[in-house]
Parts: sequence; C-alpha cells; structure tokens
Amino acid sequence: MRKETLVTIFNSTLFLVLFNSCNSNSSSGNSEISKDPASIAKGEAIFTKNCSSCHNFKQDDIGPALGGITTSASVNWLKNFIRDPKNIIESGDKKAAQLLKKYKVAMPSFATLSDNEMDNLIAFINKHGKSGRLDSTEKGKEILNPIPETIPLSNLLVGLKLLTQFPPSANDGNLPVTGITKLASQPNTGSLFVVDLRGKLYKIKNGKQVVYMDIAKLRPRFISEPGQATGFGSFAFHPDFEKNGLLYTTHTESAEAGKADFGFSDSIKVGLQWILTEWKTKHPDADTFSGIGRELLRVNMVTYSHGMQEITFNPFSKPGENDYGMLYIGVGDGGCTQVGYPSVLHGKEKIWGSILRIDPKGRNSENGKYGIPDDNPFVHSQNTRAVGEIYSYGFRNPHRISWTKTGEMIACNIGQANIESLYLIKPGHNYGWPTREGSFVLDPYGDLNKVYPLPPNDSIYKITYPIAEYDHDDGNAISGGYGYQGTRIPLLKGKFLFGDIPTGRLFYIDLTDVKQGKQAPIKEWSVSVNDTIKTLKEICGNNRVDLRFGQDSQGELYILTKEDGKVYKLMSATDKSY
Repeated sequence: MRKETLVTIFNSTLFLVLFNSCNSNSSSGNSEISKDPASIAKGEAIFTKNCSSCHNFKQDDIGPALGGITTSASVNWLKNFIRDPKNIIESGDKKAAQLLKKYKVAMPSFATLSDNEMDNLIAFINKHGKSGRLDSTEKGKEILNPIPETIPLSNLLVGLKLLTQFPPSANDGNLPVTGITKLASQPNTGSLFVVDLRGKLYKIKNGKQVVYMDIAKLRPRFISEPGQATGFGSFAFHPDFEKNGLLYTTHTESAEAGKADFGFSDSIKVGLQWILTEWKTKHPDADTFSGIGRELLRVNMVTYSHGMQEITFNPFSKPGENDYGMLYIGVGDGGCTQVGYPSVLHGKEKIWGSILRIDPKGRNSENGKYGIPDDNPFVHSQNTRAVGEIYSYGFRNPHRISWTKTGEMIACNIGQANIESLYLIKPGHNYGWPTREGSFVLDPYGDLNKVYPLPPNDSIYKITYPIAEYDHDDGNAISGGYGYQGTRIPLLKGKFLFGDIPTGRLFYIDLTDVKQGKQAPIKEWSVSVNDTIKTLKEICGNNRVDLRFGQDSQGELYILTKEDGKVYKLMSATDKSY
C-alpha cells in the first residue's frame, strides 16, 4: 500500500495528520472553542505561519485536509499533541503509534505556543467544517499501489568521513537543529560553501565554519519562518567569480515586501515572495562577503511551500559557448495546486512549476534587470503570452538540478502523495504536473492522493516522463544528487547518486540505463562510519534525517544531514559481495 502523504522537507505537522484520523478520544469539546472573530483572526496568522505550508482545509497536501478535525479529537488532546507530539506517541496512544509507523516521521513540537495562542489556533481550525473532496475525473480505476516492486538493496557500501558539524541555528532547541540544505564549491579556488535556510552562508575553512554572508543583515526584510520551506533558499557563484565577484542567492520576504515581477490574480492571496539577488564583491578571495546587492526578480507565491530553492550554473559549459554564464532557476508551484489554484501553473505562459534560464548580465527582461537568452525555447514562440525565461515546465517542486559528465541535465521533482521522480531535462519539454504525478494521471481539481493509469491516447499530450521514479512505499521526498565525477572512488563511476530527504535512504541509478521514455532501475546503497555499517537514521540519531547531497570542484560527493548539522564526505566504496 502507498504511504498517502507527509512528504515533508518542510515544516511537517504530523499532529494534523493525526487529527483527521484520531477518534480515540471521546468528545471533541467543541463547545470550549472560541467563536470570537478576533480570536479566529489571530489563529489564522498562527496557522499561516506554522501550518499552511503543509495543510489546507479542502484536500490533502503534505498533510491531510483539515476540515472538521475538531469534531474527531478532544481539544485537550489536540493541545497536548501540538505541544509535545513525541510524548503522546511514547505514551502508548495507539492511533499516534499507528500513524507514526505508517508515515515514519513525527513533527517538531510547538511548545513555544502560549495557552492563548493555542486557543486562537484551534478557534481558526474549528471554523472549517468537514471538507467536501472533489471527485476525481477517473480515466481509469484508481491505482492503489503505483509501484508494487520495492527498491532492492545493492552490494554497494560507501565509507563516510565526518567533515564538519554546523552550529545550531534553531532558537527553540527543537529539531532540525540546523537548516543546512546545499553544499557547493566556489569556482577556481574550490572552497566549499554551505547554506543554512535560517539565513547564513558558510565557508568551510580548515574544517571550520566561517560565516561568509548573513543575509538577514544584508536584507532586513528577510524571513525564515516557518523555516523548512522558507529562508535562504540557494546560492550560486558565477563561473567567472574570481574575476567579476558575482554571487547569486534566493531568499524569502513577506507577501507585501515589494512589487512582484511575477504575480497572479488579486483574488488569490499571496503567501510570501521569493527574491533572486545578484551580489558583487571587490574581494573574491575574502573569507567574509562585503559588497552590494542588486535584485533581479521577485516572485509571488500562494503558500510557503515549493518556492525558489535551486539556482545553479552549468559547470561543464565553457567560455564562448551559449550556455556559459546562464543561470538556471528551479521555481516550484508555490503550493497552489493543494490549495485549489492549479490554474496558476502548468503552461509556457506562467513561471510557477518551471525551470527558468536567464542571463544575469543581460537587460532585455521586462523589468530590465537581467537578460532572456535568445536560444531559450519560447523566446520566438508564436504564443505572444509565452514566458521567455522558461526553459522547461510541468514540475511540482524542481528541488535540485545537476549535470552529468556527458552534459545531460537532470532534475529531481518532489511529488505529492505517491511519486518521487528524476527527469532528463530538455528545452521546451512539459513534465506534466499537475495533470501528472510521475508517470501517472492526476486530477488537479480532485483528490490529489489518487493516481490513475495513463490514457490510451496519452501521446497527444506530449508529456515527458521520468527516467526513474519511486513511490511512497520506499520514501517520501526525493533528494536530488549527482552523477559521480570524481576520481577517488572508482566504483561510483557511471552512477547517479540520490536519496530520500526525510528517511535518509540512499539510492542510485546507472547512467547507462538513462534513456528518455524509459525507466532506469533504482537500487539502494549502504554507508559506514568508522567501519561500522549504519543507516543515516542511526548515524543521525533521529527518526528524521533531512538528507541533502553536495559536490566539490573535483567531483567528489558529500552528504548533509540537516537534523544534526553534520556533513560527511564519501571516501571509499566496496562491493559487499566480494
């Protein structure tokens, strides 16, 4: 059976999963809940900050639809679980234990909410009655288990060495301790940099962390709450950084912080804004950034989810080639599908759910701050509404983008309730979301937990399907990786390594199996630390890992575990069958 949802690289709130199902508590205590409009308004603000990136009241999102939850559990139980979910689970609550076993991840506690804030939050939730889910437009019978085969464990065993551990960035002591999400190298020098979502870009020097950039100081409107889907999203050094001192970042600000370059109908409420910034320093070799920033573009998002968390340059492009210095930007759907606005995306006329390609040095964009490359696929389209910046589209959350040694571009796409996928990216291609989840049909106006078989006439839709995919029997949210390009570990040559964010399971495909229109077999690999074989959950000491991958200038790979702030380097590999 599929694990219905709780794909949570974000601020996962498992207590809301339990709300919908938990009827082990006798009465709901509904009469205790305030109906005061002022209390409900305050509760909405709390919900928006802490819960809306994963939940709505109409249909399942990362967590389930919340309409009517206050009729299925007592107010006292809800409060206790919100404050200390771990304690409720460990107390022997049967329903909590069952759901934890099923979803495998528990939420962080919200012990910092005061009694008054808790009452206001429940007052807002209580306002929403049971959700009437839309019936899916079934082109075939619902597929209950999209991929029955589980991912097999291979003989590949990789030895890890702890490189460094980052300082806590959480103020409340709750997990995750840090928000480290990306490791990349600086061109020419090869120095390693790591970003923490909560606002800092670190340089690793002699195994220690030096704060290179504190974006909260540079951009006072910066926000990093609720924290798992917002903040300091990504960074990318220009390939000529040593000469021009140009660095690019993405970060979040509040909904009305500035005028958006890309927005939607005024009838749709804006959750926040993502901003792409170009920074210039006169001292590229410095350990601490000093310089000026220039905003390139600003994008409105419907919710806190699926933002602009990937920017990168093609590392194999050479000076004089068309792709040299072109910046690729992964733009998620902003959670619009889950809250009932799938029309915001999926098309060459809208940037949400797409991969953009821009020339930061150009000035022919509508706002005059960057360039639109002339060889982008829709620049010369007969469709006058086509967005020239779009390189490809049809993604829910194109979370990571990388290139193989042969120049193939691969992106991972974090799925909804069923499918996690890898795509071979080609200019102008449509990758299906929200009418497809991986290689299955999805009804964007129906129940997003359900998928269906492809129709007999599927070819007329001209959708490009994954080169590899797995369902939620094997994981919850894909962590994009890299094709191995180093020399240290010969056994990894020809392999594309990736994994699952919350569970920390590690996967690979053989690049020789990659072919557009075909599914490459996925295999699992194991790791050891100090010659002891352990899972990343065991190494991390927590049920949730928050796995990410990194790559240095020599093509060697790294593993980041956000929950404890540790970075490991892949040092060796053996075939356990020998």
